[in-house]
Amino acid sequence: MQFPESWLREFCNPALSTQQLADTLTMAGLEVEELRPVAPPFSKVVVGEIKEAVQHPNADRLRVCQVDVGQGDLLNIVCGAPNARVGIRVPCALVGAELPPGEDGKSFLIKLGKLRGVESQGMLCSARELQLSEDHGGLLELAADAPLGQDIRQHLKLDDTLFTLKLTPNLAHCLSVYGVAREVAALTGAPLKEPSFRAASVAIKDVQAVKVSAPDLCGRFSGRIVRNLNTQAATPQWMVDRLARCGQRSVTALVDISNYVMFEFGRPSHIFDLEKIHGALDVRWGRSGEQLKLLNGNTVTVDQEVGVIADAHQLESLAGIMGGDATAVSDATRHVYVEAAFWWPKAIAGRSRRYNFSTDAGHRFERGVDPQTTVDHIERITQLIVEICGTPDTLCGPVDDQQVSMPVAQAVTLRVARAAKIIGMPITQAQCVGVFQRLGLPTTEGKGTLTVTPPPYRFDLQIEEDLIEEVARLVGYETLPHTPPQAPVTPKSRQENQRSPFAVRRQLADLGYQETINYSFVDERWEQELAGNKKPIRLLNPIASQMGVMRSTLLGSLLQVLKYNQDRKATRVRVFELGRVFLRDESVPDSHLTVKGFAQPMRVAGLACGPLNGLQWGQKEQPVDFYDVKGDVQALLSPLPVQFEVAEHPAMHPGRCARVLLKQEAIGFVGELHPRWRQSYELNQTPVLFELDLQAVLQREVPMAQTVTRHQFAERDLALVVRESISHADLMKAVYAAPTQGLLRDAVLFDVYRPKAGASVPGMSADEKSLAVRLTLGMDTATLTDEQIDQALRAILHQLAQDIGARQRV
Repeated sequence: MQFPESWLREFCNPALSTQQLADTLTMAGLEVEELRPVAPPFSKVVVGEIKEAVQHPNADRLRVCQVDVGQGDLLNIVCGAPNARVGIRVPCALVGAELPPGEDGKSFLIKLGKLRGVESQGMLCSARELQLSEDHGGLLELAADAPLGQDIRQHLKLDDTLFTLKLTPNLAHCLSVYGVAREVAALTGAPLKEPSFRAASVAIKDVQAVKVSAPDLCGRFSGRIVRNLNTQAATPQWMVDRLARCGQRSVTALVDISNYVMFEFGRPSHIFDLEKIHGALDVRWGRSGEQLKLLNGNTVTVDQEVGVIADAHQLESLAGIMGGDATAVSDATRHVYVEAAFWWPKAIAGRSRRYNFSTDAGHRFERGVDPQTTVDHIERITQLIVEICGTPDTLCGPVDDQQVSMPVAQAVTLRVARAAKIIGMPITQAQCVGVFQRLGLPTTEGKGTLTVTPPPYRFDLQIEEDLIEEVARLVGYETLPHTPPQAPVTPKSRQENQRSPFAVRRQLADLGYQETINYSFVDERWEQELAGNKKPIRLLNPIASQMGVMRSTLLGSLLQVLKYNQDRKATRVRVFELGRVFLRDESVPDSHLTVKGFAQPMRVAGLACGPLNGLQWGQKEQPVDFYDVKGDVQALLSPLPVQFEVAEHPAMHPGRCARVLLKQEAIGFVGELHPRWRQSYELNQTPVLFELDLQAVLQREVPMAQTVTRHQFAERDLALVVRESISHADLMKAVYAAPTQGLLRDAVLFDVYRPKAGASVPGMSADEKSLAVRLTLGMDTATLTDEQIDQALRAILHQLAQDIGARQRV
């Protein structure tokens, strides 16, 4: 919420500086997010009137103006503004004036000079040149009665500060200038100027017929007819300025009046064109299929859960949110119907979000607006309408006030001892009574208790803790003692066979990956395409249509990051994420850490795309491939032995995907993105991805000291002929399965030979290949004999022949 400080001080003016006032509000829970001056600093800019404007003799687009600034002599000023004409009063920067700094950050000094040979004794200013707005279409035209020579800062009240408050949902009573002033009065003890609402003179008996058919939607509905208005009247400049400083642009006089009272007292209202209403109004719930064109131009379809105001022919308004276009006021409007109502917060909450927009009215009504002041605020609106749009023939009807279902205040009891315990400092009953009196809360005292009846504008006071919060706010959070915790803080020690998630992050960063953090809410399309999840976990109230389900894989988020970076010409992308995924699992019980039926494991996923290394002269650029990322996965899990086996994954290339096994258990996948998804997501290069279970990645072996053997190991090379279909994993599995009595220490494949097409190789057929394996044999207690080595080799060859049909190449 934004408002000018001067408006606040009209209701309550404590003896505090601007910064002190902001600090007081922040410490009371009304966080002041920003303090900003209404206008930047500038000097020697005054009100001037153009007395004469003639064409410049040497320029088609310039005029030579004679300007009166109240100094007796007229100033000769050259001006190029299209609206420079005789009789208007505008800001005039005198010689020596300093205007606000431009894009270079330097102030603009006005000097005596010549423009195309004509002397200019100053400068006539636009709003943009004074940085009051972005309007640079011409000079800033002032009121015709603006005092000549008066400092423009004083005339436009520019020495003011804009307060921007960041209010929590429970502070609905502070969504107005008067509401904030009421808090300031309670916090500082400064007097509060209570508003007085003078009743308008009732000259006609006309009443608009209204029926409230839904008391659970609308508790009170008040309205008045006002006839014979001049709706083309201009909004007064003081109101335009105040609305602008609240972040609201001026529209028309009637709309501005309604918005002004909303900012002033927190009461959203609506003004109907009376002649466009057909018959009686009916305040009711919508019906399926009914449509309404709103003031913002959107046409919405309502149902039984959305409140509406309807007449005999059509819907006229979205209750508590926005009016309809059919009864909108215009320049042709002569008679109006002014409405102010109390809408139940639960009946308004969430309705505007259904249609992907929000309004100031809905924002206030869904938090709660005082039901007791509808008539008073109609009187205030009527007063402003008559003052601004009134004519000699203007007539006001009586206020028709229907109270069908008013909220009943529920008393809340505060135990003083409990308040002291919760707040953490001694609190007396007298202090609590003083707090409630300053806040205007009716209080009944008991023995160690206080019973408070919340006023109608305080929807947030419902339980004892709400009252304790009020006491803490007004006593002052800064007065709370600094008490160290009494319980011993014992850090949880991590087991030696596990590492921390931070260590995993650091290792991936060392491998050249950058961490990303993404939403757990994703597009349903990702789940179906990348995870094969036909039944994702849906959100009841998603924050966006493309974020409607919970993710069961991290890959979609990483692909989104890749797409975002490639669209911005990033050629090399290496990213990872540690995050939680959400799976349906009926075996999961309900506890303080789990939700029944849903598993929430942590996973680590990575993506690499583009060149393997950054640009350099030492080697040619080559794209990252499956084996590069496979090596990163091995490095991440090292020194644990990792196995890879051919597999399929919905997101990955069917021929370039592997399942990752750790201790014979599957922990994830690694592979290239499926070509179909690369084309679908419009990626210019193919990424390689991996996704692993984080708990498995956190495992590590506890280091154990071992003696280094003093005996030399023996190495033997075997050239084996096998079928083309035999994989490296099949080969290694057979080698290590051989009964070598523990003599085999290592086996490494160091060569693969395939005959050229059409070539004949003795001892090999066309569907066979040759694999060369280096075996390392040895034991710790003695050097191996030739007989022991030969026996181990025979065992390995026998096992290879038995398991994969290998034979030794001759």
